[in-house]
This record gives sequence, structure tokens and C-alpha cells, in this order.
Amino acid sequence: MPYKVAKEAEPQFKLLLIATVLSVALWVISWYFPFFSLIVYPLQLFGTFIHEGSHALASMLTGNSVQSLTVSPDTSGEVYSQGSGWFAQLFISSAGYLGTTLYGALLLAWMRFGYSSKIALYVSAGFVAAMTIVFGFFTPVFNFFSTVTFGSVAFTLFAGAVLTLGLAAIAYFANQKWANFALAFLAVQCLLSAVFSLVDLLLITAFTGQHSDAVNMAAATGIPALVWVAVWFGISILLISVGLRVYAVSKQVKTDTVFEDI
Repeated sequence: MPYKVAKEAEPQFKLLLIATVLSVALWVISWYFPFFSLIVYPLQLFGTFIHEGSHALASMLTGNSVQSLTVSPDTSGEVYSQGSGWFAQLFISSAGYLGTTLYGALLLAWMRFGYSSKIALYVSAGFVAAMTIVFGFFTPVFNFFSTVTFGSVAFTLFAGAVLTLGLAAIAYFANQKWANFALAFLAVQCLLSAVFSLVDLLLITAFTGQHSDAVNMAAATGIPALVWVAVWFGISILLISVGLRVYAVSKQVKTDTVFEDI
């Protein structure tokens, strides 16, 4: 069935296109000119907080305890949790990549239905703050730094504080137009972060023996790690597709459309 961009969503769709083009341009430029990587660096750290925060929440939802959450200067991150059971392992290991994709898709849906971008920015700031305080500080201290170093906790607290204050400041000081753009930009960054992270995971899984979420899944289920990477890729693409359609697409009878339902 053919689809086209809904008339009322055309301004939002143009905003998303601008945010996407700018985001991709910044990522590509940063590969060749490292200085520009400083621009996308905070956004990469935000994606890491969403990724690791999703692991932590999945651990709590399955009745497991979280010992620590850390974010590293190279934008990688780790969550240590205690628990057992194949379903818990499946849910926790899958939560990182899929949680980041879902978060970006939900931000798109939030904007599409006309809710306040400022509220979404405050919620994002609150999420980072909660992950930083609860799992980045209190749980490592409670567990006597058994799974982390003082330096890793210090950087996590610093990065979390900067992101929290930055997102809250944008929500408070920006006018509605710039708040909308900031949220669209943030949504695109989440989606790009999820996709690029999965590409990195594919390369790591295919050519190295490095520890990863896919390796965890292979150990828990006996299914090869590459299969889990493919499954997460497929689900992520599905979530992105649904998010984009909710954001800017409506059913029509005409066939001259921006999107075609294949």
C-alpha cells in the first residue's frame, strides 16, 4: 500500500531531514578531521548512557541486581549485574542496542504527536541523572568498587553531570523552534549511534574474540554471536522504520509518494 508524508507533518519531516543530514555530515567529517569529533562527542556519550542505562533497567526488571554502570572516555561503557537464567540474559544483553534504537524512535513519536520537546529534553536529562547517581555512583560505592575503578566512576559522574546540565539548559533557555530541532537532532543521534554500534559489533564479532553482548548471548544460548548481531540489526531496522512512519507518514491512495510500502 502506498504512503506519503502527511501534510501536517511536512514541517516536522523537513526538520528531521535537516537534523539527519547535519548529523551524518558531522559523523563523516569527524572521521577525517578529528577536531570535529569534539562536536559529536557529547552526543556519543549520551548514546552510551542510553545503551548502558537500558542494560541496567533490563537487569532490574528481571529481578537482578546492578553492581555498577560506567562510561569511558572512548565512549564505551559497561554494566555489571548479578543474576541467572536464559531469559534474563536474553533480555539484558539485547536491551543495550535495542533500547537505544527504541529511545530514538520514541522521541520521534513524541514529536509527531505534538508533545512538548522541552519536556522530552527534561526527561532525557532526568534519565541520565538517574543512571549516573543510582548506578554510576551509589551502587559502585555500596559494592566497595568491586567491579570498577575510582577513575571510571569519576569520569562517569563528570560526563553524566555535563550531559544532564546541558540537556536541562537547552530545555530551559531554548525557544520552541530550537528545542524542537535539539530533540530531532537527539533522536537522530540515538538511531545513528545504535546503527553504528551494531556495525562495530559486527566487525568485532566477525574478526576478533573480544567480549561483547553478542558473545554473552552465544554463551547463554549456544546460538552463534553473529546470528544475534543479525537479529538485533533486523529488530533495530524495524523499530527505525516504524518510528519514521509514525513520525511523518500517512496512508494515501495516490502512488506518487515519498515512501513506498513494499
